[in-house]
Amino acid sequence: MATPQEGYPSQGYPDQFGQQQQDFGAAGPPPPSTGAPQPEGGKKKKRGYAQQAYDFGGNSALPLGQGQPPVGGGFQQVGGPEPSYGGYPQQPEQTMYGAQQGYQAPADVGGVPAPYGSPAQIGGAAEGYQPPNAGYPGPGASAPGGIAGITAGMGHMGMGGVPPAAQTLAGAARPVVLNQLYPTDLLNQPFNVAELELPPPPIILPANSSVTPSPDANCPPRYVRSTLNAVPTTHSLLKKSKLPFALVIQPYTSLHDSDDTVPIVQDQVISRCRRCRSYINPYVTFMDHGHRWRCNMCNLTNDVPQAFDWDAAAQKSVDRWQRSELNHAVVEFVAPQEYMVRPPQPLVYLFLFDVSFASVSCGLLATAARTILDSLNRIPNADRRTRVGFLAVDASLHYFAVPKDTEEAGETQMLVVSDLDEPFLPIPSDLLVTLSESRLSVEKFLLSLPQMFQENQNNGSCMGSALRAGHKLISPLGGKMVVLTASLPNVGHGKLEMREDKKLLGTSKESGLLQTGNSFYKSFAVECSKNQVSVDMFLFSSQYQDVASLSNLPRYTGGQTYFYAGWNAGRPEDAVKFATEFSDYLSAEIGLEAVLRVRATTGLRMSTFYGNFFNRSSDLCAFPAFPRDQSYVVEVAIDENLTQNFVCMQTAVLHTTANGERRIRVMTLSLPTTTNLSDVYASADQCAIAEYFSHKAVERALSSGLEPARDALQSKLIELLQTYKKELAGGNMGGGGLQFPANLRGLPVLFLALTKNVGLRKSAQIPSDLRSAALCQLSTLPLPLLIQYIYPRLYSLHDMPDNAGIPDPETGMIVLPPPLNLSSERLVPYGLYLIDDGQTQFLWVGRDAVPQLLGDVFGVQDRTQVKAGKATLPELDNDFSERIRSVFLKSRDYKSRSVGSIIVPHLYIVREDGDPSLKLWAQTLMVEDRADQSMSFQQWMGTLREKVSS
Repeated sequence: MATPQEGYPSQGYPDQFGQQQQDFGAAGPPPPSTGAPQPEGGKKKKRGYAQQAYDFGGNSALPLGQGQPPVGGGFQQVGGPEPSYGGYPQQPEQTMYGAQQGYQAPADVGGVPAPYGSPAQIGGAAEGYQPPNAGYPGPGASAPGGIAGITAGMGHMGMGGVPPAAQTLAGAARPVVLNQLYPTDLLNQPFNVAELELPPPPIILPANSSVTPSPDANCPPRYVRSTLNAVPTTHSLLKKSKLPFALVIQPYTSLHDSDDTVPIVQDQVISRCRRCRSYINPYVTFMDHGHRWRCNMCNLTNDVPQAFDWDAAAQKSVDRWQRSELNHAVVEFVAPQEYMVRPPQPLVYLFLFDVSFASVSCGLLATAARTILDSLNRIPNADRRTRVGFLAVDASLHYFAVPKDTEEAGETQMLVVSDLDEPFLPIPSDLLVTLSESRLSVEKFLLSLPQMFQENQNNGSCMGSALRAGHKLISPLGGKMVVLTASLPNVGHGKLEMREDKKLLGTSKESGLLQTGNSFYKSFAVECSKNQVSVDMFLFSSQYQDVASLSNLPRYTGGQTYFYAGWNAGRPEDAVKFATEFSDYLSAEIGLEAVLRVRATTGLRMSTFYGNFFNRSSDLCAFPAFPRDQSYVVEVAIDENLTQNFVCMQTAVLHTTANGERRIRVMTLSLPTTTNLSDVYASADQCAIAEYFSHKAVERALSSGLEPARDALQSKLIELLQTYKKELAGGNMGGGGLQFPANLRGLPVLFLALTKNVGLRKSAQIPSDLRSAALCQLSTLPLPLLIQYIYPRLYSLHDMPDNAGIPDPETGMIVLPPPLNLSSERLVPYGLYLIDDGQTQFLWVGRDAVPQLLGDVFGVQDRTQVKAGKATLPELDNDFSERIRSVFLKSRDYKSRSVGSIIVPHLYIVREDGDPSLKLWAQTLMVEDRADQSMSFQQWMGTLREKVSS
């Protein structure tokens, strides 16, 4: 077994997976029904095939794509040249490791050569999911020549940036139906991972719903997604559907304002409803010759402000219909003075360094200090008011008085306080300094900090007392406490015990380890929230650190928990990952003193809120600092019958920018209403539903235990399938199949994947710290990253299409290979694959990978020379190496997916014939296989069918 120094966490992943799983084994070629046949003669012939694949100059194979069905994504083409559901059209000249130049591929059952090295084909002409010609749009629906969409007007609505023609064109009639329901058979029409990339079902509003014909009048799904894009008019209909009605809200789509193109209303003319306090938006109605407007939430008539049509700066009238708030569903208002309770606070960072022996010896202190030093120019400081402070922690508190940059400035003073019961501030000033006034002194201090403690042998950590001291220091202003620790707090306030007990893992008592071990952390977090203090935790311990307790601080203060299992700066990959992420963290813009509230049309009520914040009242979420890399889920209740043909929900985030400007970000989402259950199901968003249930599962795991959380997911899925069968399929399952709408085909695999995620998976080998960190991710990740975390991406690299790994000529974006389903049947023994869950990337090297492939990617000819474990891809001077590295970078390109994130995934190189523990860790991401006491996707679907049929 590999040692921890080889690069993967030492806490349990390498040896946590117990026995070899049945489905994993040695991943050979796909079985006959899904691709090339397995020749007789066993492993010798398999190896022979791979050797022949590189016997250049031998017999020529047929040109790829000749005499065989297309194999881009494994699915049948539906009308036109575009492949359906994410496949790429294969090109005759395609460069494939293993399917080109001198290798005669083994003949298929019917005698047609099948390309060795292509993604597995699924079925023949009559099989595979074939979207209906006029149904739920496929990936090509919005492109000329793609799969036929619904109609031009309906198919483009609500997609963000594409004019919702049916919504805004004058005179257009409201369609008779909303999204049509297209049933599919989950058992006979295989799910393809590319379906998870589809946009949500379109939002089809009545004609002239908005006051302007703007294509941006409705909220794009990257900001707010509803689990239902057609809202039931009654509570009883919603209850009958068994579907959840909730909003997934991601107010920011990047870490920096410069990448977030939201219109800003600068004139401070903010028109709000007098009764419900909603902001004027594209769905209000103007009356009385435009002097008044009727609120689309509560129907109250309000006066239009006199300055609404007047440009005070230019002293002239302006065209009302050009105002951003009437044309854009997402706008940001610069708020006037009355929106401030006090003068805008400066941005404050108080760094709490663990300087105990554990932190010093693993290199955390030196790396953190160096990263802050190198990132001082990146910390937001446009108004030159940003303040910083430093506190070092072992068994005592070490304050640092940093002088201003003057000729007489002395050295930074260290003041030690050992009274942990009532920690006090040793001096009233100089502990928080303005960065622009003390820049040189701060730089000198950060350079000298590691040397101050390099001989420290103290194993104590009074981090709880340090947090109280830090709170006392910055609470008059508010701000961020940034905790960097590699120790378990073991003295003073918030003292924690070593609770980890391997005998409890995998039992019903395991849930106790996932709950806080000391009430201090929750109560203190609430106190911090009241004083506008946010806490972010960077945790690095190679031993038990009680993430379950410490993560309460970020949970209730709008912060985040970042967990680095088995981290050591002696490994360059560890040091670079943390330094890159921490630097991006320091550069990210944040909103201070923020509150979030969601208002809605009369009859709707926001009932439950999920995410990292403090619920200050029934509908107000408080954030001392509003992060850019998290999302929130709000459950919506229907209290009264809805009489209008569409409803609106408006999310507002009031905050102070890093440069002292009070702003309100407003996002207005409009959805049609319906009395038909079929409309509700046809407009359900499978990815938003999966995010909602990930929050519910975390809540259930922490309150009742992991087993009840997994059971609840399975029960919910069965309930949905039964409801669909009874209410919409007439009780008929089409000859023993399992019917479900086309737009919800991904739910079964997403629910299965959620039960197999490290946060919820049944296992006696997962340390509670890893579980708790995973539960934090499931509670906060933006939707695109959450779906990838639940159902990771698998790309075949050795046979990438020619256009993969190079920029697209039209968009300039790197093209990724088509994603594959997470099944070991997709892995061939000579293949090279990327498995990426957004937190970790695995490069899987098949046991029969040939010298040319190894040489092009790793610069070695012998597979045993490939360094397994945590690694960095070498930069080699060949085209294929460049394309591979481009694919890895593009796979972690969050900006193009409209999400903010600081995470730089670790790369682990996994040899199929290498360390079994590392191999098994990678294989736990293959969620369609049977693994670690859990079902395969086929078994899961069989179980669902039995339960639904009974």
